[in-house]
Amino acid sequence: MLVLYFVLGAASVTVMWRGRASPPGMLRLQVNAWWYIFPVFSVAWALYPWGPSVLVVLIAALAWRELALHHPTAPRRFQWACAVLLALQLAVMGAELPGAIALMPALMLVQFIWFWHQPSPARLLCLLFLLLCAGLGFVLQLEQLPLDMAQRRAWFFYLFTVTALNDVAQFICGKCLGHHKIAKTLSPNKTWAGLLGGVVVSALVSLALGSHLQLASGPFLLALGAALSLAGFFGDLMFSAAKRALGLKDFSNLIPGHGGILDRADSLVLTAPVLYAVLHLTLH
Repeated sequence: MLVLYFVLGAASVTVMWRGRASPPGMLRLQVNAWWYIFPVFSVAWALYPWGPSVLVVLIAALAWRELALHHPTAPRRFQWACAVLLALQLAVMGAELPGAIALMPALMLVQFIWFWHQPSPARLLCLLFLLLCAGLGFVLQLEQLPLDMAQRRAWFFYLFTVTALNDVAQFICGKCLGHHKIAKTLSPNKTWAGLLGGVVVSALVSLALGSHLQLASGPFLLALGAALSLAGFFGDLMFSAAKRALGLKDFSNLIPGHGGILDRADSLVLTAPVLYAVLHLTLH
């Protein structure tokens, strides 16, 4: 954990040194906001095994509040619907029912088909919440893997650390080195330099952290870190596309310099399923 804060401190120092690469204070504000985010994760990790569940509920609750701000007709009813969906998922997973992991993805698929045939902002907001719940559900599913508690706790720490530092690395490399845009219409800030920097940093962080925690072999950790980096990138891109469709820059102003909780949890929506799928396949 101390190493994680050391890396964040190094990133903050780098941004202060390269402050000219962004509008005055903005890049520094965006990186320093992680000093508010990391302690929340640290508490969740310290309170394991209950911490991850509390963290998932907190993210989901903040997310449905953000999405309700943009609901065109019935924000209060939308919030109640989100609360019911989240409670249903937690109840089914808590009971460890067979096929529980497929509940939210199945509902998400139905909602996607409905939205595809009859697009509307309200249906898109519902789809985003289902997508978030489906992704976060795999964080909880890490508890069902055939591992002891210490190993599951280590993988939980690994997931959030690699996901967070990938975001930081992509952001800093993109701002300081990036010029060539990847998807200018969907996310103007995404650059090839940012993507490449995130992949390299994530692979190295994965190798160092995974080796320290004795999670897997070196080549496996390098490949997994790169895969999680790409997953985080596409998760961010999906939510950026949704924001463009809704005419939004950020989902809210909850986190200074970053936007809302969905602007930070969007990477986790895909990194958690990818990690679970890889571990599920390799452990069975």
